[in-house]
Amino acid sequence: MSDRHGDEPTTPDPNEETMKSTEQGSQEFEQFRGDLEAVERKIAGEIDPGVRALVVAGAVFVLLLSLVLPHAGAARGFDVLLYDAVAQDEHIGLPSRVFEWFVVVFGIGFSLAALTTRRWVLAWIATAGTAIASVFGVFSIWHRQTPGLGNYEGSGPGIGLVLAAIAAIVLTFHWIRVVWSRTVVHLEAEERRRQAAAAAEQQDRRWLTGDEE
Repeated sequence: MSDRHGDEPTTPDPNEETMKSTEQGSQEFEQFRGDLEAVERKIAGEIDPGVRALVVAGAVFVLLLSLVLPHAGAARGFDVLLYDAVAQDEHIGLPSRVFEWFVVVFGIGFSLAALTTRRWVLAWIATAGTAIASVFGVFSIWHRQTPGLGNYEGSGPGIGLVLAAIAAIVLTFHWIRVVWSRTVVHLEAEERRRQAAAAAEQQDRRWLTGDEE
């Protein structure tokens, strides 16, 4: 009489199958979480100004043009920036000189760098710099209309100063919108990653407590 017990198929262990399924799900989630984190880092580090890039580029062009236009009297933007003899003859004050330097460094330099590289940190620096430049621009216009020491009354604000102040305000507004839109998208991506992590943790907890269906 032959022994037929060795021919019987082995019944799979349900717990082992559940463990394999859970491990596979965890591995898939780890890969999915890595993709989410990579996307999140990419979004956090880059900007997409869209049509605002044209406005920013136009404002930067106006700032460049303002350097060759009259700032006050015979002094042009370049004269104020270098504080040469022409600027000294026009009694150009400190507010105008600070304004022109902020225009060149942040309004032109960092704005062009942010548009070229699409880096969020450069856009944020351009935002802060142009915001300060806007304040000094308005202050410079007021300063040129106010009598100085000894009741001296110099030339009023030139077309270059007025255009530069307006362009700095426009740049500040659009850079704020670009930076804020990137911040909102970054927060949304981070929230999706937290939700995915919470769902995976809840699934693991159900498996450990035996509540899985």
